[in-house]
Amino acid sequence: MALGGTLASILATGLAMGAIYALIGVTYNIMFSTSRVMSFTAGQLGMLGGVLGSFFILRLGLPLIPGFALTLAACAVIGIVTEIVAVRPVLKSLDQHLYVLSTLAMALMIQQVTAIEWSTEPQAFPRLFGLGSGVLDEKFWLPIGACALVIAGLEWMQRATLVGRAFLAVAEDNFAARALGLPERNLRVLSYALAGAIGGLAGFAGGELMLAFFANGALLNFYGFVPVALGGLGNNRGSIVGGLALGIFQQAANFLVGGIFASVAVFVVFIVVLLAWPQGLFGLSTGRRV
Repeated sequence: MALGGTLASILATGLAMGAIYALIGVTYNIMFSTSRVMSFTAGQLGMLGGVLGSFFILRLGLPLIPGFALTLAACAVIGIVTEIVAVRPVLKSLDQHLYVLSTLAMALMIQQVTAIEWSTEPQAFPRLFGLGSGVLDEKFWLPIGACALVIAGLEWMQRATLVGRAFLAVAEDNFAARALGLPERNLRVLSYALAGAIGGLAGFAGGELMLAFFANGALLNFYGFVPVALGGLGNNRGSIVGGLALGIFQQAANFLVGGIFASVAVFVVFIVVLLAWPQGLFGLSTGRRV
């Protein structure tokens, strides 16, 4: 029974953390799809989802739904500001690799402002529904549910809406999309707002598990990038699979070797996969009609 309980705990925690990592990976992908920029603010958006959720609901005493809506709206605004301040100027530059510096600077600024205005210590996150206990506690299934809703919503948007199809067109070839008259800049801003909301949702849904802590941003930046590398850049389904696999592997490593060795194990697997499959496990090259 003890072994079964331990395995269930590893699986529940691993899937929940993996779902959070997967959502951050999707945040990376959405920002990249319309700008070809890897914005390193993705993890900070997840961190803000937890911090702002705690701020609105616990500190200000707002009900769940208004607090949730304000959290996602604030993160969407941060996503738009990222596009305007850290991404758009780089796209006009001849050396577009400057996005590494500009988005990292934006991420560090968000982290430091949060630490100053919020706290440098982990703060409580509200219990949202008060459902479940043990491995069926809501803190485990909320991130998984949020992940499933996001991927289903994105699939529907891309298949059934004009905006979703426009996103796909810009992601495929932004020059051709611009030539066809699509408003590339507006779509890019909208994609960063959407990415901000999804990043905020990741932090909000995982708040009971990770708490409201400014340092979560740096952690999510790395562990959210791993699913992108494993699943293939721009492949949301691959990011979901990679994120869930990473979460389970990380929790199993924590149980087996613990401490810093678990992080080393994640790094080793990450490097081995990149060396063996530079495009990611699901990032196969596809033909393009011209």
